[in-house]
Amino acid sequence: MKWLKIRTLLLLSAIFRVILIVYGEWQDTHMEVRYTDVDYLVFSDAASLMANGESPYKRTTYRYSPLLAFLLTPNSFIHRSWGKFIFSAADLFVGSFIQYILKKREVPEDMCLYSAMVWLLNPFTFTIGTRGNCEPIVCAMILWIIICLINGNVVQAAFWYGLVVHFRIYPIIYALPIVLVLDPHSFQSGQKPRLVNWKSSQDNASHGRKEGSEVYGVWTALKTIFTRGRIMFAMVSGSVFMLCTGLFFYLYRWEFLNEALLYHLTRTDPRHNFSIYFYHIYLHVEHEFSVVEKLISFLPQLIVQLVLIIRFAQDLPFCLFLQTVAFVAFNKVITAQYFVWFFCLLPLILPWSKMKLKWEGLSCVLLWMGAQTHWLLWGYLLEFKGKNVFLQLWLAGLVFLAANSFLLIMFIRHHKYSPVFKQFAPATSGNRDKSE
Repeated sequence: MKWLKIRTLLLLSAIFRVILIVYGEWQDTHMEVRYTDVDYLVFSDAASLMANGESPYKRTTYRYSPLLAFLLTPNSFIHRSWGKFIFSAADLFVGSFIQYILKKREVPEDMCLYSAMVWLLNPFTFTIGTRGNCEPIVCAMILWIIICLINGNVVQAAFWYGLVVHFRIYPIIYALPIVLVLDPHSFQSGQKPRLVNWKSSQDNASHGRKEGSEVYGVWTALKTIFTRGRIMFAMVSGSVFMLCTGLFFYLYRWEFLNEALLYHLTRTDPRHNFSIYFYHIYLHVEHEFSVVEKLISFLPQLIVQLVLIIRFAQDLPFCLFLQTVAFVAFNKVITAQYFVWFFCLLPLILPWSKMKLKWEGLSCVLLWMGAQTHWLLWGYLLEFKGKNVFLQLWLAGLVFLAANSFLLIMFIRHHKYSPVFKQFAPATSGNRDKSE
């Protein structure tokens, strides 16, 4: 595809998104089914309250950082679609960041372009932003953090990490792999980290041997966890998070803390969703869950996260992708917008995948979409036809979990493990003598 460059792709993607936003305005006005996401109406109402000097939490079901409402205040005096343009711009930044990260790792031009297209031309991702969902902003910040790390800007990465965790709590799961990747042998004062490029990772011989050495590397890192870079990252990111949280607690008190943070940590949703836990929650909606019950639902997530981090931390994009898929699959609440969280990381790992589109790749796509469609069929019968299909819906959730687990295994089996950063050679006594 020599005729298509990344700038052309971004321009065409931008035009297409503008058309979708304009079309969405028409559909909202002329059709019974709205194009605009219901969450966008909540964001807009909260932004209007903030523009009038009131608390955004006066809008029921607004459970996000006040920063989001602040970003959308122009909805009140410029145009109601302002936020959709902001989200779609972030969507385009994600495509640009994907291409930048892959070029930094010397991935061939065509492969960079194809990977960016996986995001930019994905019907799911381009409708998310144009319908008014804020997830592209989170995705853009996550990729920007990776860019900061590969450029050696640890303080800047820490700033954005603290901000994104405040903005949307789920990236807290990335803390440990980021800390582990700040290896003192790769990040040295006054020196830019060296990247393992795509070609050298293709030439490496033994995948199994590298995995074993990597486990050793993680345990070594755990023993020497308190290094200058790691302490700096923890202090800066923690300070940014606490500063934002403290400021908004001062402005909006417990209302902010309960709705924007604590709600997401203890959230249980009795309404039907993709999670395997929804049916149990639905049956016990009036029952206060015990600590043991909460622990049982949390343990699978914790165990899977720790295993993935220990095995793949130094291959940071791959580790973050696997963590996110597992986190979503085992979560107590799963909605379709959560899938965007790992869609933005998928293009970063495709150049290192041995999986061919035909047949393995295509079968994985069809399996995932088939399991989701199967669940949606029962969801439709429940929500729109009023049929009592709660048990069938729960079983469809189990099938969807199995499909996600199968995809995790397939990605791991077909991935060419490649640490992001090279280690600086330790100074030997022989080298020191020569330099003297």
